[in-house]
Amino acid sequence: MNKKELIKQMQSGKIFTAEFIKKDNTRRIINCRTGVKKYVTGKGLSFNPMSKSLLPVFDLQKKQYRFINLSTLISVTIKQKKYIIKSLS
Repeated sequence: MNKKELIKQMQSGKIFTAEFIKKDNTRRIINCRTGVKKYVTGKGLSFNPMSKSLLPVFDLQKKQYRFINLSTLISVTIKQKKYIIKSLS
């Protein structure tokens, strides 16, 4: 699967697990999904996250919205299949 297909799968609203490097250089594993409408105020974001290589997701454990930095993505697990990321840029 190429990187565009993988990002499209991640944006499909299905639950997936992602491992990435956070801004403070620590690893994070997040169980999340996209397309969640709960807790949304209707205001929207003041910027386009995809232009900054950020994927907005809903963290299923913390029940909060988060951003996944696609440029520091290490791996993604979708439907029990793990994809190791060499480079998304």
